[in-house]
Amino acid sequence: MPDELVKWQNVESILREQLQRSSVKEIRTPIIEMTELFERGIGEATDVVAKEMYTFLDRGKRSCTLRPEGTASVVRAIINNGLSNNLYQKLWYMGPMFRYERPQAGRQRQFHQLGVEYIGSNSPRSDVELITLAWDILQKLGIENLNLEINSLGDMEDRKNYQNSFIEWLESNYNLLDIDSQNRVKKNPLRILDTKNIETQNLLKNAPILLDFLSQKSLDRYEFIKENLDLLKIPFIENVKLVRGLDYYTHTAFEITSGDLGSQATVCGGGRYDNLIKQIGGNDTPAIGFAIGLERLMLLAGKNLEIKKNIDIYIINKGLCAEALAHKLSRKLRQFDVITEIDISGSSISKQFKKANKCKAKCIIVIGEEEAMNNQFKIRLFSKENDKEKIINYDDNDSLEKWLKNIFPIYSTEI
Repeated sequence: MPDELVKWQNVESILREQLQRSSVKEIRTPIIEMTELFERGIGEATDVVAKEMYTFLDRGKRSCTLRPEGTASVVRAIINNGLSNNLYQKLWYMGPMFRYERPQAGRQRQFHQLGVEYIGSNSPRSDVELITLAWDILQKLGIENLNLEINSLGDMEDRKNYQNSFIEWLESNYNLLDIDSQNRVKKNPLRILDTKNIETQNLLKNAPILLDFLSQKSLDRYEFIKENLDLLKIPFIENVKLVRGLDYYTHTAFEITSGDLGSQATVCGGGRYDNLIKQIGGNDTPAIGFAIGLERLMLLAGKNLEIKKNIDIYIINKGLCAEALAHKLSRKLRQFDVITEIDISGSSISKQFKKANKCKAKCIIVIGEEEAMNNQFKIRLFSKENDKEKIINYDDNDSLEKWLKNIFPIYSTEI
């Protein structure tokens, strides 16, 4: 609704400013994609693909899906446009995503995400820069009680070695797992690390740890990221069970949560996906990205973002000639970049004054039939110090401009 959208627009404006300052460029992708893209990119065994996608056949009997996330669509767009072998690219997107899941505070079936993708660099410096950008964006929005959790998933070989050992441990403890975790043992075992079942969480304390299976190269990379986050004074917690919900992640995985959100605490999540672009059909191109849920941002963003810009000028008018002049004047004033509201109710002058008061307009313009016949209008400020009326001729642009400069210092002078 309009009043809610003021906050959305203010948040989006801050996001765009921060991204522009970091030299990140916008990309826009379709809301509908071929289902195969998400099956190949996200992973058929993930909850997103298996349970949550809105998938349907179009008239050509092709399987289509409303996008459940943005990364796969960005990768597809890069491949289709022959950009997967280009130099380092920093891209962002913002828009609606769709997942069939139980709606709750901060989580809807149509939700909105800001996503950022750094494509073309395998340097851990890009990981540090991306995490820093996410952290700074949330702080710029005035969000408090933030916690950054990080982990390393290692490369594909590290992950494979760990997964083999983890599956062996899971099978030996199969009867002690909750039903959902039992179903994941063969399909997507690493997702068991994210279980919300308390008994399974306690059981996992004795499970193999992913960090123990990382190669020295992966460990050195992870250590570099932690050292640089310390250098930048960005606090973090190591979470050895953090794996994220999508199959394409390698090496760095991270989440930023807020203690003010309750059970749905994750505000931002992301990680590195060095194999995804090649997996979907592009060149062997490293990449890392994150996504921020905008609905949750709206729950957390400070009250100062709700401030609405009030109407600058409210035009009161009564009579046919007055109405005609009011329409001409409102058009002229809007060309001066002032927010102008014209009363078209035709109600009494006193009722129009009450409406102008309710709108909290900075000043009012009154046009009656007598003023209209003389091609004039009266200006009155809503201020005890400025309760005198000023009469200006419609064609006297110099007087109008002088008055606007006194009342509204910043506006366009071009008519």
